[in-house]
Amino acid sequence: MTEQDLNHNWFAVCTRYQHEKMVVRNLEYKEFEVFLPLYKARHGWKDRIKEVSVPLFPGYLFVRGGLQRWLAILSTPGVSSIVSRGGQPAAIPFSEIEGVKRVVESTLRVEPHPFLRSGDRVRVKHGPIAGLEGILLRQKNVARLVLSVEMLGQSAAVEVGATDVERIHARDPRTDFNLPTSVSSEATNGWPSLSTA
Repeated sequence: MTEQDLNHNWFAVCTRYQHEKMVVRNLEYKEFEVFLPLYKARHGWKDRIKEVSVPLFPGYLFVRGGLQRWLAILSTPGVSSIVSRGGQPAAIPFSEIEGVKRVVESTLRVEPHPFLRSGDRVRVKHGPIAGLEGILLRQKNVARLVLSVEMLGQSAAVEVGATDVERIHARDPRTDFNLPTSVSSEATNGWPSLSTA
């Protein structure tokens, strides 16, 4: 990574729990360019409901450049670390930061969502096909649920809203006999022993 990259790229900074806004103030005071994406959420207390701004990515904020002063970032109260890959600070693609900025600055409703990759096994949570399971596929910004009939070797795809699905764990072929199973507390050869319920 060149020194120019270190000065112009965005990097993710991990913070202590619920310290994001304080870290932003401190880094801005140290003259760093900082981006903390926020969204509006309704929080209820016993006596009232209030709309508050909370971090879209809890525990993270973004700093542009400035990694030549990494010690000043890491010594900021509330900062845990800089997200790294292979021992080097991991640059966040500019297009991803701009995409997040456009979404939080728009009038669209935005909220956190579990990370899903194309190819993840998902279950539909809402709508007329709620409960169906399949593989998430993305084509040209459209999410599709691929439903397969494995015995026939055939599949069909249906358009779904990415927010209407949740990731599920892939079935383990060693234990998927369409029988309910329970995991015992004793392990054998590093694997939990299974018994039918």
